[in-house]
Amino acid sequence: MNWEVILSDALRAGIGPVAAVYALSAVGLNLHFGYTGLLNFGQVAFMLVGAYGVAVSVSTFGLSLAAGVLVGLACSVALALLLGVPTLRLRAEYLAIATISAGEILRLFYRSEWSEPVTGGVFGLQQFANGFYDLNPFPPDQYQFLTLMFSARDMWVLTVSWSLVALATLVVWLLVRSPWGRVLRSVREDEDAVRSLGKSVYTYKMASLVFGGALGSLAGMMLAVQNQSVNPDSYDPVVTFYLYTLLVLGGAGRVFGPIIGSVLFWGILTFLDSLLREAIANGIVSSAVISPSEVGALRMALVGLGLMLLMIFRPQGLLGSRKEMLLDAR
Repeated sequence: MNWEVILSDALRAGIGPVAAVYALSAVGLNLHFGYTGLLNFGQVAFMLVGAYGVAVSVSTFGLSLAAGVLVGLACSVALALLLGVPTLRLRAEYLAIATISAGEILRLFYRSEWSEPVTGGVFGLQQFANGFYDLNPFPPDQYQFLTLMFSARDMWVLTVSWSLVALATLVVWLLVRSPWGRVLRSVREDEDAVRSLGKSVYTYKMASLVFGGALGSLAGMMLAVQNQSVNPDSYDPVVTFYLYTLLVLGGAGRVFGPIIGSVLFWGILTFLDSLLREAIANGIVSSAVISPSEVGALRMALVGLGLMLLMIFRPQGLLGSRKEMLLDAR
C-alpha cells in the first residue's frame, strides 16, 4: 500500500478548509454547550442562514460580498432571538427541540419551489464569491507544505479560514476568562446560584446563543465561499452531530477542544477512507468482502465505534474534564 498517499490525504483533510469551517462552527457550539450548558442541536441552521445570507445578497440582489456578510450575521442574530426568546426561560430540552426543528424547517424552506426565485431551490446558487478571490494576495503558483501542494487559491482560502478560527478562539479565550465568562460557566453549573446573586440567567444565555450562532454563521459563509456554491441539502442535521462528535473528541469546555477535535476528526475519517481504498486496490481486502462503493459507510461505522469507545473510556475528550460533561440541564 502507498502509505505516503494515505498519510498525505489524511493530513490534507486535517488542515484543509473543511476542517477549519467545522472548527469555527464548533467554537460557537462550544460556547453554547461547553461553557453555557445550552443544548443546541441546530448549529447547522446558523451555518445555513449565514451561507445563504451571502449567496442571496450577491447572486439575487446584486449586493457586495461585504454587505452579504453583514446580512448573514444579521440573519443569525434574528434566528438566535427567534429561538431563544420562547425557550431560554424553559428547561434545556425545549431549546434542543426548537433548534433541531429550525434547522430542518429552514433547509426545507430554502429548497422549496416557492423560494426558488430567491434561493435557487434544490439547485442552490453558484459563483457569488468572485470578490473574495479577487483579493487573493498569493501570486499564481504552487505552494508546498510538507508533502502537500496547494494552489494560490487554496492558500488564500486556508489563510482566511484558519485566521478566522484563530481570531474566534482568541475572542472566546478572553471572554471566558472575563467576569462575563465566569458568570456564563456558573450558569452551566447552577442557574439558581446565579439568580441568587442578582444576575439575569436569561440574558447571559441569550448573549451566548447570539454570539455562538454568529460564529456558526461565519463558518457557513466560509463553506459557501470556498465552494462558490450553496445547496440546502448540504446543511442537514448530520452536520450538527459531526460538530458534537469533534467537540466531544477535543474536549467540551476547552478553548482548543474544537480545533484539535476538528483536525483529528477529518484526519481520521480521511485516513480510514484512503486506507480501505488502498487495501482493496492492492488485494489486501477482497472486493467481495467490501466494495469501493461501501467504503464510505464502513468508515463512518468505524468512526462511530471509535466514538462509542471514547464515550466509554474518556467521555471528557482529549483536553476536557469529566465535570464539563455533567450538565445540570434544567
